[in-house]
Amino acid sequence: MDKQSQPKSLMQTFEANRVIISFKDLPAQWLPLVERANDAMRTSYAPYSKFQVGAALLLDNDQIVLGSNQENAAYPLCMCAERVALYTANVIAHNIEVKAIAITAKSDKAKSDKPVSPCGACRQVLYEREVVQKSEIALLCGYQDGPFVLFNSISEVLPLAFGPDALL
Repeated sequence: MDKQSQPKSLMQTFEANRVIISFKDLPAQWLPLVERANDAMRTSYAPYSKFQVGAALLLDNDQIVLGSNQENAAYPLCMCAERVALYTANVIAHNIEVKAIAITAKSDKAKSDKPVSPCGACRQVLYEREVVQKSEIALLCGYQDGPFVLFNSISEVLPLAFGPDALL
């Protein structure tokens, strides 16, 4: 089989689907969401990792819901910013669809030129929300003032996802 007829790997597909944008080149509609994610990041409780993460969800009614990571000395009890925001949205705007999420991060201990992305648990929770609401959730990930990466859907960052249909 020659190279042209070989199927693309998941990583090659991922690389082809992502759009990398510098902060200064972000589309105008994303700027308020990124600013709010930065606001949320400042409320992070990260005394152990010093890795602060903020998330801002844009709901279908144009409400923005924030979340920040919350650490605990008992590490398994920590909660990521994305899930804090999503669970809060479910309480205060129960049946309102999530249209987009912006995630930003910073660290006093390390610098990175790569955007931060949701952990596996957050990808799973966001994916299920996308499936249940039957509409895509756009995802914008960044790191401090570095580049951002934009996805049209959570399913793009969780290939071969396990969803509610697997349990039926």
